[in-house]
Amino acid sequence: MDQVERELRDAVGAPSSHRDDTLTRMADVLQATAHGLGQEAVAVWAGVPVRVLESWLQQDPAFASAVQSAAAPATAHGIQSGGETTPAMLRVVLAALGQGASRPTAARASGLSPYRLRQLWRASPFLVALVDAARRVRPRKSKSKEFVPGSCRSRLAGRAQSEYTYRLVRLGAPALLPPHTQGG
Repeated sequence: MDQVERELRDAVGAPSSHRDDTLTRMADVLQATAHGLGQEAVAVWAGVPVRVLESWLQQDPAFASAVQSAAAPATAHGIQSGGETTPAMLRVVLAALGQGASRPTAARASGLSPYRLRQLWRASPFLVALVDAARRVRPRKSKSKEFVPGSCRSRLAGRAQSEYTYRLVRLGAPALLPPHTQGG
């Protein structure tokens, strides 16, 4: 969806701005809330961290009011987080998988149990195809075994960091030497 938004902005010649992106994400929050999704599922749907969503709700009273209003139709129709499985929940699962989450994590984020997701997955070949497609889209971890300097590696528990560290520098030209070491 982000790619579609970028293409539409490019088509009208409007540069992407932080404000436009934030408003688009806030609209996604309202849409997901209207589907009766919980806060974690709403954040996945909108593509924002839960902390960002919480800060929007705290800092913007108009947005918080709009979110409460958007939840009203779902509540009136008996749709609630953790209730009956809805297509919106499955959309959250697919979005979470596309963002790199594991299947159990994606299920929990959507309000489903991992067991319920497995049941749905076994019952629907179409859902299997969608899950596989979402997993192929997700970002891959690097498999290269590159050398990582000790200063960049996380420290092992209980080991003290060495007091002595060295930095190797190669000086390529005499002009880069400090003035006191140059001949002349």
